[in-house]
Amino acid sequence: MTSAVSGQPSAVAQRRYPQWVWVFAIAVIVVTSIPYLLSYAVEGTEWQFTGFVFGVEDGNSYMAKMLRGADGDWLFRSPYTALPQLGVLAFFPYLLLGKLTSPPEQHIQLVALFQIFRIGAGILYILASYDFVILFVKTERWRRWGVTLIALGGGLGWLLILLGKSSWLGSLPLDMYSPETFGFLMLLGLPHLSLARALLLWGLRAFLFPNLAPWKSRPGLFTGVLWLLMGLLQPLIIVLAWGIVASHWGILLIQRLWQRWKNVNADANSIKWREWLQRWLWIVSVTAPIVIYTAWAFNVDPVLKQWTAQNLILSPHPLHYLAAYGLMIPFAIAGGIRLVKDKVEAHWLPIAWSIALPFLLYAPYPLQRRLAEGYWVALVILALVYFDRGKRKYIPYFQWLLGIVFPTTLILLLGSINAVRSPQIPIFRPRSEVTAFEYLDEIAHKDTIVLASYETSNALPAWAPVFVVIGHGPESVGLAELSPRVAQFYDSSTLDAERLALLEEFDVDYVFWSPLERELGDWNPEQSDMLTEIYSKAGYSIYQVNY
Repeated sequence: MTSAVSGQPSAVAQRRYPQWVWVFAIAVIVVTSIPYLLSYAVEGTEWQFTGFVFGVEDGNSYMAKMLRGADGDWLFRSPYTALPQLGVLAFFPYLLLGKLTSPPEQHIQLVALFQIFRIGAGILYILASYDFVILFVKTERWRRWGVTLIALGGGLGWLLILLGKSSWLGSLPLDMYSPETFGFLMLLGLPHLSLARALLLWGLRAFLFPNLAPWKSRPGLFTGVLWLLMGLLQPLIIVLAWGIVASHWGILLIQRLWQRWKNVNADANSIKWREWLQRWLWIVSVTAPIVIYTAWAFNVDPVLKQWTAQNLILSPHPLHYLAAYGLMIPFAIAGGIRLVKDKVEAHWLPIAWSIALPFLLYAPYPLQRRLAEGYWVALVILALVYFDRGKRKYIPYFQWLLGIVFPTTLILLLGSINAVRSPQIPIFRPRSEVTAFEYLDEIAHKDTIVLASYETSNALPAWAPVFVVIGHGPESVGLAELSPRVAQFYDSSTLDAERLALLEEFDVDYVFWSPLERELGDWNPEQSDMLTEIYSKAGYSIYQVNY
C-alpha cells in the first residue's frame, strides 16, 4: 500500500470511490431523512415543523442566522441579544444560504436549504472518511467496516441507559449528545460539523501524502487552503488541527533525536522531521489569519466576549470517555504498535493524536469537549489496523464485538422518530403562533427588538429577522440575570415603572403575549398605557411600545 521510506501511497490507495461507498452514503442519507419526512407527514393544520428533530434550540438559531443573511447581513450578529454588536465573520455558510431565500413561505425555504446542506455535507463526510481510511487499512473488508463505524458507530452509552445510569457521574453518555465524540449526530442534523470534519480529514490526507493533493511542490499549502475553508465553518477546529499536526511532528522529532543518540546515519531511513515542519509552517501561515481575526473579534466585541465567557462546553468525567472509546482502546493500542513497525512516518499521526487527546480534553479551556473533534476516526483506524493485519481465524469474533457499537445510533434514530410522532413544542410550533411571527416579519424593520418569554424568543427569530432580549443559552448575553427580569415583566405584581425600565434599557419595540408568556404571570398588557395592541388572533397578541 505504501513505501516504507517515502510513506507515499501506491496506486491502490489512489483509485476512485468504489460503488459500495456511494451506496452506503446514499443509504445513510435516506435513513437519516426518515424523521424529517415523518415530521412533515404529521404536522397537520394546527402545527408547523421547525425543521429539527433534536437540538431544536440550536436548530432555531441556525434558521435565525440564515434569516439574518436573507435580510442583508454579511457579518454575524446574534439575534438572541438586544445589546449592540459590531458583527463578526462567523457562521458564514448559514448567512450565505439565507441569501438564496425570499418571502413568501421563507421558513420552508430555509429548512429545505438546510436539508440540502445536510445531505451534501453528509455525503462529503462519508467520502472523506473513506479517503482517510484507505491510507492505513489495506483490505476492502476492513475499509468497509471503517467507513461504517466512522459514520454510524458509537460507544457503550446504550448500556448505561439500559442499566438506568443515564445521568452517570452527572452527565448523559457522550454518545447521546456530543457530535464531536462520534459522527452520527452530525449526519442526523449538524451539516456544518459534517463538512468541517470532511475538510479536516482531507486536509490531513494531503498533509500526510502530498502526492495525493494538488500543488505537490508546496506540501502543506493545499491543506492550509482546505482548513481555511474549514475555519469559516468552525474556527476552533483549525487550532485543534494545528495541535494534531504539531503532536505528529513532536513524535517524529523525538524519534529523530533517538536515532541520533543511537548513531543512526542520516540516510533514507532517518526521520525527515524538517520536511514535516515545513509542511506545518505552510499550514499555519495560510490559516493563521482567520484564527487571529476570530480571537481578536471575540475579545473586542463586548457581546462576543461575554458569550465566550458563558459558553462552557466542558468535558465530562474521564470515565465517560472510557465508556465511549473503551471497546476500541485495546485494539487501537495493538494497531498502533503495528503502525510503528511499518516505519512509515505518516502512519504515526493517529498515534500522536491519541497521545495528545487527554491533554486536549482537559486543557484549561471553556470548550474542552469540542477538542475531541474527529478523534473517533483516528481510533477506528488504529483498531482496524490490528484487525486488518491480525489472524484470520479471529475475524468473526472481531466482527461480533464491533457490532455492539451500533445500538446507540439505533436508539438515537428511533428516538428522533418517536419524538415527531405527536406534534408538540419545541419540535413543532402552533400555526397560530407562526402566523403571529410572520406578521412581525412583515412590519419589523432590520433592527427591531421584541420582548417575549425564553421559549417564544428562541423560535421567533427563525421566522422574523428580529432581535430578542433572551432566547438562546450561550448567545443571550446575561441570560442568568435577564431571565427572572423577563418573567417578572409578565407578573401582575410588578410595577409599570419597572416594566418601562426594562423596555427602555433594551429599546424594545414590541411585546409578545401568548400562552407561553401567560405561564410566566397573570399580567394583562391590555391594561397598560405604555403598550398599543397591533395584532390579536387565536390567543396570540403583539403590542407596540409607546415611548
